[in-house]
Amino acid sequence: MIEFSPVSATIGGVLIGASTVLLLWLNGRVAGVSGILYGIFNRERSDRDWRILFVAGLILGGLLYQGITDQPLSTRSDFPPLTLIVAGLLVGAGTRLGSGCTSGHAVCGISRLSLRSVIATLTFVSAAMMTATFMRFLFGTAS
Repeated sequence: MIEFSPVSATIGGVLIGASTVLLLWLNGRVAGVSGILYGIFNRERSDRDWRILFVAGLILGGLLYQGITDQPLSTRSDFPPLTLIVAGLLVGAGTRLGSGCTSGHAVCGISRLSLRSVIATLTFVSAAMMTATFMRFLFGTAS
C-alpha cells in the first residue's frame, strides 16, 4: 500500500478543484460523478459526449498517474463479486436518493456554499463512520 504524501495529495486536490471549476465555467455543469455517469445512459447525444469524455478522463488520469509514478493503482481483489455488485447497487441507489454523490455535494456543493450539500456531506460522512464501525465490530475489519 502506498503511504500518504502531502505533496501528491495537494497536487490531486488542486487538479480536482481546477477541473470542477473549469467544468462549471465552461459547461455550466457541476462535476458530480454519479450524475455525469447516469447522464451517459439517459441523455441525448449532444449532452452525452462531454460526459463520456469526463469519465474517460477519470480513467485515463489514473492510468497516467500509474505510468508516471511506475506504481500500481491501489485495488482490492479480496471481495466476492456478489458483494461488490450489491455494494455498487446500494451506492447507486443512495446517490439517486440523496440527489448526488460526494463529488457533487462535498467538492462542488460546499464550495458553492450550498446548505443542502453541507447537510448531504455530513450525512455521507456520518453513514460511512457508522458503517466502518459496524463492519469492524461485526467482522473485525473496516478496510
